[in-house]
Amino acid sequence: MSASLTRTWLAAVAAAALLAGCGSLGSESGASRRTSVYQNERFQADETFSRLFDASVEDTCEAARRALLSQGYVITTGQPDSISGRKRFQPDGEVHVELSFNIVCVPEGNGGKLATAYVSALQDRYAVKKSANSTSLGVSAIGSISVPLSSTQESLVKVASETVPAGQFYDRFFALMQRLLRDQGSATAATTASGPRDADTR
Repeated sequence: MSASLTRTWLAAVAAAALLAGCGSLGSESGASRRTSVYQNERFQADETFSRLFDASVEDTCEAARRALLSQGYVITTGQPDSISGRKRFQPDGEVHVELSFNIVCVPEGNGGKLATAYVSALQDRYAVKKSANSTSLGVSAIGSISVPLSSTQESLVKVASETVPAGQFYDRFFALMQRLLRDQGSATAATTASGPRDADTR
């Protein structure tokens, strides 16, 4: 084999090895992208969807219900220990977003005076999909002649769904719950304090 043929053969082998390596890296990169969603689930205690409140289960979930109502959410499920609600947004003409809250209140300790609220919010994104419908209008007097009629039908199609990650969004919601609990406690204390005086007045 001549020197030129040898160099050509070596160059071809090197190129094939390089392409195989790139393909392997590409497949590994694709696999990494496919598994990155659950790989990012760190399950660390500093990033949670929960908050401990100095209140009973019923009072905690009632504060969550009032917090949602105060921000325009529609309550879809209301139980003493669980609340669900949703709210719709329209960022622009052809994009719609629905935000859904799910809240579960769990007692802590034996006295029932503490409760943990577990909150998760789901964001569904919809886009307007347009489809053309065509029909024919037959004219019996003329016979076989028909006039095509077309119309456009619009429908909302879900294009994305994602749980809102833990962070400031939930911190603001928990802060509103805490304020409502504090206001509710102040109102209860005022009612209790004014009760005996009203009885003495009567």
